[in-house]
Amino acid sequence: MSVSVSELQSSVLATSMRTHTCGSLTLDHVGQQVRLGGWVHRSRDLGGLVFLDLRDRTGVVQLAFGPAWSDANTLTAAAAVGVESVIVIEGTVVARAEQQRNADMSTGDIDVQVTSVRVVGAASTPAFPVAPAKGDKLPSEELRLRHRYLDLRRADLQRNLMLRHKLTQATRRFLDSRGFLELETPILTKPTPEGARDYLVPSRVHPGEFYALPQSPQIYKQLFMCAGYDRYFQIARCFRDEDLRADRQPEFTQIDIEASFVGQEDILSTAEALIAELWRTAGVPAESPFPRMTYAHAMEHYGCDRPDLRYGLELHDVTPVFAASELSFVQAAIARGERVRGLRVPGGAALSRKQTDDLEIVAKGAGASGLIVVKRTETGLDGKVAKFLAADAADQLGLAVGELGLYVAAPDHVASPALDRVRQTVAQRLELIPSDVHAFVVVTDFPMFEKDPNTGALGAVHHPFTAPHPEDLALLDSAPERARALAYDIVYDGLELGGGSIRISDSALQARIFSLLGIDDVTAQARFGFLLEALRAGAPPHGGIAFGLDRITMLLAGATSLRDVIAFPKTTAARALFEGAPSPVPAADLLELSLAVASRSGGNA
Repeated sequence: MSVSVSELQSSVLATSMRTHTCGSLTLDHVGQQVRLGGWVHRSRDLGGLVFLDLRDRTGVVQLAFGPAWSDANTLTAAAAVGVESVIVIEGTVVARAEQQRNADMSTGDIDVQVTSVRVVGAASTPAFPVAPAKGDKLPSEELRLRHRYLDLRRADLQRNLMLRHKLTQATRRFLDSRGFLELETPILTKPTPEGARDYLVPSRVHPGEFYALPQSPQIYKQLFMCAGYDRYFQIARCFRDEDLRADRQPEFTQIDIEASFVGQEDILSTAEALIAELWRTAGVPAESPFPRMTYAHAMEHYGCDRPDLRYGLELHDVTPVFAASELSFVQAAIARGERVRGLRVPGGAALSRKQTDDLEIVAKGAGASGLIVVKRTETGLDGKVAKFLAADAADQLGLAVGELGLYVAAPDHVASPALDRVRQTVAQRLELIPSDVHAFVVVTDFPMFEKDPNTGALGAVHHPFTAPHPEDLALLDSAPERARALAYDIVYDGLELGGGSIRISDSALQARIFSLLGIDDVTAQARFGFLLEALRAGAPPHGGIAFGLDRITMLLAGATSLRDVIAFPKTTAARALFEGAPSPVPAADLLELSLAVASRSGGNA
């Protein structure tokens, strides 16, 4: 005999105070005596009849109080109880009359006729309605974060956090089934900058010395591989002191994975299968393996390393067409070795001058000096620069009648991000992104290094532990900026879900990479000596990947901000409004830590 979800739910959550949960009751329970506990969602006093909606995390059920089944004390208590108060009730499940059934509620076919009620947690007037009237806007996010305990009662947030739980458990089951061990790494670690600022923690017992909160478990998971644990994962808390956006938090959670005796395809096949499993857990179809694309192809055709493939608008090199033009500024750019690249927009010729001017503002905001705009109409090319182009330029540009051409003349490092922003803006404003289409892509062969435009110094594109592509080892001596890495990202609808790499498992090569990054032997030993020692002790080939659990949950929940899938998030100012953190620390506590707070003028406060 099968057990229904509602029966399982009630049996698991039953206690001495309740026999069922609010959302589990159906017509199958009619005639049963039940005990329920929850929060008063809404209250309606009809004079002689009182109706309360009772809510717990499983849903809402309507309670009915009437003189035929409720005594006078119970009716009085029901009429007086405040919204958001916590009550425990006993009663009988009854079927609603056909015309009174509510198809919008999972429990809309039944009521509970209450015979006794007890207020176990009286509530003061809430700072905002947990159950706003239909059509009402939510209160400001600042107010909701200040009273997060109320905000977390909202059905949307509860669904999000329960989805997060399901995704976390699905991750554990999936990786356990593939032989991965869930192992923990330290929270108090050694400061080893990985591209963002560390959060530092002063040591009381070692004055003047500091721990750091981990930006990731990177080095520790490599040490697990050196120690022979073969396959590791962790639902890891990470911390980065960086500027915030809607999709960033100073503390976040990642699904962290590492494995030994693997190549790039081994890691990617596991990662793709995990993502497909998480999507299925959320009821969203996803088929693996995902399409592959090199970093060079992504940058050339989409202007970014996380391309959104739900729509076209690919970039094209049209330098030869403009080389034959009479545009002096373009000629000068080409003479400097720069290129002209851009995109064709189907139906874009219908855009107004103001709309194309807005697109130029977008391009300039991303670093371009301007945007070349041409349209092909029934009579030929149109636009400010059309008269400077050859008579057959429209055909050379590949523009069909009704299409808009948008181009940037600049070095690639300027043109690519500008055209990426223009491409995304055009797709959004012309509604070219289908709502029912989603696109995964794996981007591979990232550059090993990037050059600082001001100093020429090399920096690691991913992190300094990423292995170079075997075909490019010789470039480390002659042209390291051209070397590729065995690094990869998994992208979904233009957003990075996660990234990883094959690691350097040879201590001599690791020391060589540190040297190229300007990290001398003394500094390398001070920062990463424990990793170098472990590599010298015998390290297997290994690699891994990490996914942002917060972002994955946000996408699958249909939320617009990470703050909607994190129980107690920080604001964009990195403040926790509910508990009031960060906050000043008493001078005596600072003294015990051998610390003093400097004033903004530079002296000690």
